[in-house]
Amino acid sequence: MPRLILFNKPFGVLSQFTDASTSTSPARTLSEFIDIPGVYPAGRLDKDSEGLLLLTDDGALQNRIASPKHKLPKTYLVQLEGTITEDALARLRAGVTLKDGPTRPARARRIEAPAWLWPRTPPVRFRKTVPDTWAEITITEGRNRQIRRMTAAVGHPTLRLIRWQVGEWTLEGIETGTWREVKPG
Repeated sequence: MPRLILFNKPFGVLSQFTDASTSTSPARTLSEFIDIPGVYPAGRLDKDSEGLLLLTDDGALQNRIASPKHKLPKTYLVQLEGTITEDALARLRAGVTLKDGPTRPARARRIEAPAWLWPRTPPVRFRKTVPDTWAEITITEGRNRQIRRMTAAVGHPTLRLIRWQVGEWTLEGIETGTWREVKPG
């Protein structure tokens, strides 16, 4: 039976088990949190992004989760610089043209800051004169830093990015830095 791990990846952790960089200060990796042999990430989450990362020991399941051809929806909670307008949300919903081409249309809506959200270490910078807004954005592809590039393209740089859901799996009930094993769907 394939294993599927739902991990709430903290800010600053690489989506891999080893740090291959030659930096004098090695980055934190998955090995600090998950000690299960034979599981590997199904997709990636940037070092400066947080939230749901799926890991499995089954190659077919890993492909179904990570491959863009399966168009598995991924939902993000995004703290944005400035007050996002309906026009900017409409542009995200229509698809945004990036340097590597147009994105597929996204689902995007403004939300209140999640009351249940854990504090980030280090905290997001706060500027008294610049408001921030939260949005929920769902995409069905997974280009490198796609959400960050999309929000910047509509004039609202991303301050904090949390992946909440991948397909049917969510972060619900999983504290930052912890994981839960579930039955693959």
